Amino acid sequence: MDKLRFAILGTALWVAVANGAWAQNQHVGFVYPAGGQQGTTFPIRLGGQGLVHPSDVIVSGDGVSVRLVDYYRVMNNQELALLRQQLNELQKDGSTVDDAMAARMAWFEFPEPIGPPAEIDEVEGLLCEACGVLNPLDATVCSECHAELDPAQAPTPGETEASEEPAESENEIARQNLIERIQRLFAEDERFPAVRSQAELVFAEVTVEPDAKPGRREIRVITKRGISNALSFYVGQLPEVARKPMKTMQFPVLGREHLAQRNRPSEEEELRVTVPCTMNGQMAAGEVNRYRFQATAGQRLVMFAKARDLIPYVADGVPGWFQAVLRLHDADGNEVAYNDDFRFNPDPLIYYEVPTDGEYVLTINEALFRGRESFVYRITIGELPYVSSIFPLGGRVGESVAIEMDGWNLEQATLAMPPEDAAPGRHLLAADNGQHLSNFVPFMLGTLPETMEQEPNDDPSTAQKVTLPIVINGRADHPGDWDVFEVEGKAGETIVAEVHARRLGSPMDSFVKVTDADGKIIALNDDHYDAASGLNTDHADSYLMVELPADGTYFVHIGDTRRQAGNEYAYRLRISHPQPDFELRVIPSRIVMRSKGSATVTVFAIRRDGFTGPIALNFEDLPEGLESPGATLPANQDSVKLTLRTSLADMDEPVDLTVAGTAKVGDQEIVRQAVPAEDSMQAFLWRHLMPAKTLPALVFDASYQPPEERVRPPINDEDRPQDVERTLTRASVEGRLRQIERLYQDWFLTDDFANREIASIEARVIQ
Repeated sequence: MDKLRFAILGTALWVAVANGAWAQNQHVGFVYPAGGQQGTTFPIRLGGQGLVHPSDVIVSGDGVSVRLVDYYRVMNNQELALLRQQLNELQKDGSTVDDAMAARMAWFEFPEPIGPPAEIDEVEGLLCEACGVLNPLDATVCSECHAELDPAQAPTPGETEASEEPAESENEIARQNLIERIQRLFAEDERFPAVRSQAELVFAEVTVEPDAKPGRREIRVITKRGISNALSFYVGQLPEVARKPMKTMQFPVLGREHLAQRNRPSEEEELRVTVPCTMNGQMAAGEVNRYRFQATAGQRLVMFAKARDLIPYVADGVPGWFQAVLRLHDADGNEVAYNDDFRFNPDPLIYYEVPTDGEYVLTINEALFRGRESFVYRITIGELPYVSSIFPLGGRVGESVAIEMDGWNLEQATLAMPPEDAAPGRHLLAADNGQHLSNFVPFMLGTLPETMEQEPNDDPSTAQKVTLPIVINGRADHPGDWDVFEVEGKAGETIVAEVHARRLGSPMDSFVKVTDADGKIIALNDDHYDAASGLNTDHADSYLMVELPADGTYFVHIGDTRRQAGNEYAYRLRISHPQPDFELRVIPSRIVMRSKGSATVTVFAIRRDGFTGPIALNFEDLPEGLESPGATLPANQDSVKLTLRTSLADMDEPVDLTVAGTAKVGDQEIVRQAVPAEDSMQAFLWRHLMPAKTLPALVFDASYQPPEERVRPPINDEDRPQDVERTLTRASVEGRLRQIERLYQDWFLTDDFANREIASIEARVIQ
């Protein structure tokens, strides 16, 4: 039944997207690097589609600001030819740029990247003058644009820096900046991208304040026509290094896949780093990235990667995410540690106590050696606090609870508990050793009475007696352990047994059954699908709701299906009468409306404990200019459309909205806020509701055209060709003239160059 509901939900999601708002036109497929250290400023790039006219890049939470630097759209061959002509002219001796261009070029200057070490920048090679790509010393033709290479005129970067004279003027600096900007565009261009939906690039500069709260944020691109989906973006505490960004990958052709692989110098395969730090990289097909560091005997190093965590689902590959593999080697090249996932988490983690002083090398690769620019990772390494498990996994609202924690480097660390006024639900806790925060672990707050499991209770004869309703905090103490709880019931009475373990970070794969006093099985369950746990693909928590056949004593049994045990195999078992309730998800996680128009979102209800009633839906506290008629999700249905209308012509910036649902359960009215979410596909088929932090809305003017920041000076008579044959019609050159004007307004062409090109075309137009 759960699998059937999963399939139905997947179909409903597909229909919602097919019919749904074109608000999902703005899409980002990756951000690199996917985070940075407190108190630093660093460059990032985002790849996506539908990002024309970007106006802002926003990061959730306080303490992080972003400056939009540049945007590279996918240009056609004619536009690239124009840029190549402009580049060749700029590289000639005596060429200059106009004053307006000189002033504007400072805006496009990129900040210094965070790493890699300087020696990587000294790699020898032939720099192609046409497109700016660095080629091997023995190359004769550029690997990118196939232009001929002249060793005498294409020195290595190191030689160029040594021979360059100081810039003579601001105009000369601006000319070099424009040259570099065009060269970067050529270097980034890929005519046959592996993933077209990631070929547009947005460049930005991020500033993280020293007191910005560490942990996960979300980043979005705002354009004049919409809002992108959200991606994970982390604020870290350690120094960071980032490998050279990867250009858009080429589409691999069957049998010639090697031609699409990245061509990088061997020196870039390995970086030397200083522990502790966080390393940022992108994985290309067939690659292994290496990090060499010095360690001393006795260090207790924690090494963990974030890969699947950054881009949870990949639609066009199995298993549906970047499956990272970590290996640690000693100075002799011996593999001393390995991990390809941590328990049920696909992102790997290694804990290693260093036996001897020396150099060590940490490597990362993709398990199937796939890769592209969206295979982004962050690896953190150091003697850092890391919480591998806690017990109990939750507590009751308003009551104190003593928590045991296991992990590494926790001797001086304390776990920060939720505030006293924290609401019921799932909270994230971290341990603090006074210098660094650990990873975050989930902790559940509930409203029912709670108790601890007490051994021995392995069979009905030693069962632990409990009174409903109750939440039991327990764990599998030994392999094959069964915990049994005795309850009294009456004929026709319905009881629920629900496990929270995997959803709270426990590796326990629970199995629950209910038996009567004679040992007869009344009900049982292994796995239960929960659409609300969007990141989870292994629905190992059990759930059952059963009507008791007679008055008497009943036993609820819980065990691990794989007979595993240990301190980390914790669970929360709720035994109660049904508590009808619901959760809401709203997709997409952004709303975009045309001027004085409307948009619809789809609201999904995840019904709990047999709740089947109708749910009234509406937006809370809408700002002026926005209104909604609301909607009612009918009884026994899982989704409904909710409409938002606007009387506004446009908005300067998005506003965050909230959707809430109200329902009657008996005499009680309950209100639940909807969690914004994105419909994400995994491995060609499975779909998931991935939660987001905010639901931003934007009204845009569909007729928007960027203002003309530049006004071309009049065309000089000497720029107009004389005595040329007029063979072109005005209609035939309109497109070409628009291309020139657009490149001019995008600050790629100088006044002189644009005027000469326009004059040359107009001179050939039939009067």
